[in-house]
Amino acid sequence: MWKTKISKVEPDYIVTRGYRQENLIGTVPFASVFFLLIKGKMPDEKEAKMIDALITSSIDHSVTPPSTHAARIVASAGVPMPTAVAAGILAVGDVHGGAIEDGARILQEWVKLMNKNAWTFEQTAQKLLADLKKLGKRMPGFGHRIHKNDPRTKRLYGFADELGFTKDHIKLSLALKKEFESKKALPINVDGAIAAIISDMGFDWKLGKAFFLLGRTAGLIAHVYEEITTQKPMRRMCKQEVEYDGPWERDLKE
Repeated sequence: MWKTKISKVEPDYIVTRGYRQENLIGTVPFASVFFLLIKGKMPDEKEAKMIDALITSSIDHSVTPPSTHAARIVASAGVPMPTAVAAGILAVGDVHGGAIEDGARILQEWVKLMNKNAWTFEQTAQKLLADLKKLGKRMPGFGHRIHKNDPRTKRLYGFADELGFTKDHIKLSLALKKEFESKKALPINVDGAIAAIISDMGFDWKLGKAFFLLGRTAGLIAHVYEEITTQKPMRRMCKQEVEYDGPWERDLKE
């Protein structure tokens, strides 16, 4: 037998986390229902605004990321929309979209260490970066190949501060940013900002990719629709030169 606390469905009857689904329709915003599904309770007004902002910050980044490439290339083959959107979602992984999850995990682990050892934010940032350097790893959520100062981060942090969500995880991320500035300036990108904010909101780091997926799916749908309604099927999208570096032509007897 399956057990679930998420929903119950019977003929002419649907309950989601204890609420009649028809009562949620047109009454509770989508972002708030997402919060309800994950947390099992309705968000308060500030939580609802913050969740909506987090999802909105991830909706799209034009044709620059691999998820958009994948979705549009698959769409050009003449497949149904769900298939092309799924292709884009499948491109989300540890490198693309994964920084939220990894960043939140590291922030949550080190905030616990900081509180346990009574370290300052500055000390914690220094120890964290030294530990990552020893392991040959980078701090997820910092740096961006296009933005020197990610405009989404400034807005999200300002909004989080305005709503009263700025706590230890956001403060630690800012301490890390300060440490980077003394060496090589690396901005906190949108993934890093989301990682810190969801951590201060009490979300498990394992949900990191969920916020990205939920927002980016909207952008992928838009790109797939644009591709199938305005472009020719199987159009050439990869224009870079391809150099063959395999073996020279050879005889089957070799």
